Amino acid sequence: VQLQAYGGGLVQAGGSLRLSCAASGRAFSSYTMGWFRQAPGKEREFVATISWGGSTTYYADSVKARFTISRDNAKNTVYLQMNSLKPEDTAVYYCAAAYLMLPRSSPGYEYWGQGTQVTVSS
Repeated sequence: VQLQAYGGGLVQAGGSLRLSCAASGRAFSSYTMGWFRQAPGKEREFVATISWGGSTTYYADSVKARFTISRDNAKNTVYLQMNSLKPEDTAVYYCAAAYLMLPRSSPGYEYWGQGTQVTVSS
């Protein structure tokens, strides 16, 4: 499966952005989908993951109650709604697809998108 993330940009602290990740290929609904992010000088970190049907989600503590992951299997797309953004959310955001059920670390994902930059100004 090929993934393409988009929707990043520059936003002021307290603002919102919605990231999208479009998948090509068949069987999108068979994959767990996840979002990760990597800030300059830091390791890539888990943000959120969603199950095949969308009924189960997990979030990093740092984004819980502010970010929402969702998916539309009919459109082969996964979303990340980001509210109440903070400067520390500044990073390149990546979407990823996994065969495993809801992995929360990078090695659990087989396919990665190219990343989209999110910059939050103070």
